[in-house]
Amino acid sequence: DGGPHTPIAAGQTWSPSFTVLDHAATYWYHPHLHEHTEEQVTRGAAGFIIVEDPIESKLALPRTYGVDDFPIVIQSRAFDPNKQFLTGTAADNVILTNATLNAYLDVPAQVVRLRFLNGSTERVYNLGFSDGRGFYQITTDGGLLDAPVQLTRLRMAPGERAEILVNLSGQEGQAVRLMSFASELPSGIYGAANPSAMPMGSIAGYANNPLNGNNFDILRLNIVTQTANPVTAIPATLAANTPYSETNTQADRNLTFQPAQMGPTGMLNGPFVINGAGFDMDVINYTIPLGNTEVWTLTNMTAISHPFHIHDVQFYILDINGAAPPSNMQGRKDVVLVPPMGGTVRFITRFDDFANKDVPYMYHCHMLSHEDDGMMGQFIVLDNTTITAESANNIFAVFPNPTLDAIIFNSPEPVTCTIFSTSGQLLERLNLTEGMHDFSMAGYPAGVYYFHIIGIKNNSFYKVIKL
Repeated sequence: DGGPHTPIAAGQTWSPSFTVLDHAATYWYHPHLHEHTEEQVTRGAAGFIIVEDPIESKLALPRTYGVDDFPIVIQSRAFDPNKQFLTGTAADNVILTNATLNAYLDVPAQVVRLRFLNGSTERVYNLGFSDGRGFYQITTDGGLLDAPVQLTRLRMAPGERAEILVNLSGQEGQAVRLMSFASELPSGIYGAANPSAMPMGSIAGYANNPLNGNNFDILRLNIVTQTANPVTAIPATLAANTPYSETNTQADRNLTFQPAQMGPTGMLNGPFVINGAGFDMDVINYTIPLGNTEVWTLTNMTAISHPFHIHDVQFYILDINGAAPPSNMQGRKDVVLVPPMGGTVRFITRFDDFANKDVPYMYHCHMLSHEDDGMMGQFIVLDNTTITAESANNIFAVFPNPTLDAIIFNSPEPVTCTIFSTSGQLLERLNLTEGMHDFSMAGYPAGVYYFHIIGIKNNSFYKVIKL
């Protein structure tokens, strides 16, 4: 699960290998080079991943790729006079669907499956059909819903995916347009008539963009002859989701979104930070024990909604502004749009699959300009059972262990030492020069603690027992 710690140099090849544990759904990939993610995604370095599994394969769903099952990526783009891509601008006034201008698609007169991806760098879409017809959402970011949810509108933030079924039976020869009804977006969302209660001029160029606050076409569907073995009915049920229980969690984490500079301009334009600090490659914000079930609370103290994304895991939304999420958001998610001006989202997740003491996972705003400006953090998932054996081979010295009241560090280089509880709670962060240092644990109760030591070239974990 890539991040800025694993760059691929020019002319080099990266060949990862891993077991796919995700549920059947539509996923995507893109580079994650810090400060250049928006640029690289805009230039086209992104694509779909479709995951299948035995549960989905048993359902009577359209799944013939390019016949009744279509991946649809929607992106707003800005161009200079020479028709070259622009980044870092609010002039994203051109809609490309599957990289195509004025896109259309021939679809059979039966139930078809559209796999949506909002691949835009900032824009939120409010999807629906020109004739107001209903459709059925069947997946969220990370898997099938319990049952199809009938909708006439589907709001999608950058990075979100959703699959829908639309029944076109008996409509051969007709056409219908997929649209974004941006006129219905509430204030505070990028793409609305006004992204906040502040003057339109707060975002340079935003007021002059004809997509903002207006309805526009995404894709024209031309309905053609039915296939030989059509799907003509919407299934009643899909899968059995089992959200994690709040009664057995190991940690609660609170992330607050705020402008790096206070004042009305910063509230809307940023740059934005999480918990008061921008992204630092050398700071591990959380160390999370493998197997933890956790509740994360996201609080947005800015004037614009932010799509929060987390790597490694899928989550279940507990509530949005204190209310249960709508039924089409009650599946597995990895992106959620957090409302502005004090809005909150709580979700629950479990870190139960992958652990790596050296390579962190990211969490960030999926408005890529915000991410590139530092609205991002990182966490290590740590398999505590491996720490003691690995520590014996590390260059740092941490002793005595077990200890009654003090730990001695000996390091050949300057280091940052962070101390965590077994639930992953950050207890203390120390910046130490090279040499020997004493650290008192007299104020800590008896128990097990984890010391993460990061040097210039070395990175080690220690399991310390306080008697």
